[in-house]
Amino acid sequence: MLTNKKIVLGVTGGIAAYKAALLVRMLVQKGAEVQVVMTPMAKEFITPLTLSTLSRNPVLTDFFDTNTGNWHSHVDLGTWADAMLIAPVTANTLAKMVIGQADNLLITTYLSARCPVFLAPAMDLDMFAHPSTRENLSRLKAYGNIIIEPAVGELASGLEGKGRMEDPESIVRSINDYFAPKDMVGKKILITAGPTYEKIDPVRFIGNYSSGKMGFALAESCARRGAQVTLVAGPVSLSLQNKSIERINVETAEEMAKAVLSRWDEMDGGILAAAVADFTPAERREYKIKREGDSLNVTFKPTVDIAAQVGKLKRHEQFLVGFALENENEEQNALSKMERKNFDFIVLNSLQDPNSGFGFDTNKVTILHRSGLKKQYELKSKLDVADDIVKEMNTLIF
Repeated sequence: MLTNKKIVLGVTGGIAAYKAALLVRMLVQKGAEVQVVMTPMAKEFITPLTLSTLSRNPVLTDFFDTNTGNWHSHVDLGTWADAMLIAPVTANTLAKMVIGQADNLLITTYLSARCPVFLAPAMDLDMFAHPSTRENLSRLKAYGNIIIEPAVGELASGLEGKGRMEDPESIVRSINDYFAPKDMVGKKILITAGPTYEKIDPVRFIGNYSSGKMGFALAESCARRGAQVTLVAGPVSLSLQNKSIERINVETAEEMAKAVLSRWDEMDGGILAAAVADFTPAERREYKIKREGDSLNVTFKPTVDIAAQVGKLKRHEQFLVGFALENENEEQNALSKMERKNFDFIVLNSLQDPNSGFGFDTNKVTILHRSGLKKQYELKSKLDVADDIVKEMNTLIF
């Protein structure tokens, strides 16, 4: 979404200024052209040379170049940019922005900007909680600025609380989301995520290592594009950023099947990313099983095959995307599963790939189509993988 976007990055004088290097690097990696503007105090925390090297553009700190006399036009910068990000933004700069105190190049550029402006505050917790800061943020939000709330964590003062600048990855994601195409408005999408836990007794279960991160990332990606998303989630410790997503929490394969099948008819399509247990105990013990003897025998029976059931119900105008996690005969097994479950395409994860699959924040996938088309992707964050999958889905379905 950020390819060829022109972004002005404003850096102010706070300890979090060191994170500006990460911001520049991430924005450039996503294809953006970055122009850094620093306040004089920001140079005390990170050097212009560092940010100039990473952005591949000279860093601007003053109204004119003392060596050449060249004027740095804040008006040109403000009209050039597709987006302006100020990170970190200190309490001092917030106050100047509110009253329009244009005593440095960054503030004059802000006042000249015709593009969306993103603000990532960073300061100590008492400064952030002070009524004057809260009022300034409220007014800046009313002006149309987009506030990226700071996180809770350890601060430079040694105290712990809210005021820590949001992680660079999340900040870049916020800008990326802003420019996401709204090509799924009016579409209803059902997504499954996470594992299922099949209870043996009140304290034991059979399950798997699925974290749910891939499914949650897919839900967020679809919602960013305007879709009405229903997420059926197994037992995971994840939260959703997009509050428009309907979340249904389940524990067992049977509960997930009921939730999915009861809603499938009204959906335009679905992505089955959950790692549903294939078997469940034939009998659940009412009381905790005591350790007696040298062995324990538990009889299992197959769970409901959710993908197969949905595949049978899928109408011509609906689409269905599935996942396969394999460690042998990978493509052959994935293609077989796609045919049996009536998927439109299948996303293959390999257990052979490092830093991919269960528990990781990154993933490496191959998309296989019924037509024989095969698309392989490099290792990426699951957030970026989700965007790739949804983009592919939109290309073929809508």
